[in-house]
Amino acid sequence: MDDAAAKAHLHGSLQQAREAVLWKLDGLGEYDARRPLTPTGTNLLGLLKHLAFVEAGYFADAFDRPMTEGPRWDDLGDDETADMWATADESRDELVATYRRTIAHADGTITELPLDAEGHVAHWPAERNPVTLHAMLVHVVAETQRHAGHVDIVRELIDGAAGRQPGNDNLAPGDADAWARHRGRVERAAREAAGRP
Repeated sequence: MDDAAAKAHLHGSLQQAREAVLWKLDGLGEYDARRPLTPTGTNLLGLLKHLAFVEAGYFADAFDRPMTEGPRWDDLGDDETADMWATADESRDELVATYRRTIAHADGTITELPLDAEGHVAHWPAERNPVTLHAMLVHVVAETQRHAGHVDIVRELIDGAAGRQPGNDNLAPGDADAWARHRGRVERAAREAAGRP
């Protein structure tokens, strides 16, 4: 696979994950889009906000291609979790627009630079710098796919909606009754295994 094909493959994988994250916000009200559903506060809008910061850091800042309108770590203050949740003053539309602007800027970096272009991630140790665009693409694809999985689970906890993308949920066939039976079977197996010596 040549560099152009490798870049296109990685970029396509990244775009699939981005679309999944955005899709999981469809049809939800403000509360459900931002409410915490794990002990660590994981929530849909916070994951999207975090991913905007990820792409700005790794595709803008790292390659000295600053965004004029984008998320900046310096704007978050002293709260080390500020990129993982939406304040009441941050509108959903504003955060989605920021993510889309960040994606567009990142796409420019990906398109314009060669895979061996060198950058620098300020918060990484010296032995991990400099970085290449190729390494950043792999890193951000992995991180975005990981968080797309989180988003999928959080959305399922909210209203039962599950699946990979519109028109291709990537789930085994079955209606609500079939999934309830499946869940019961899994629960019985877990209890049986837990009861063994």
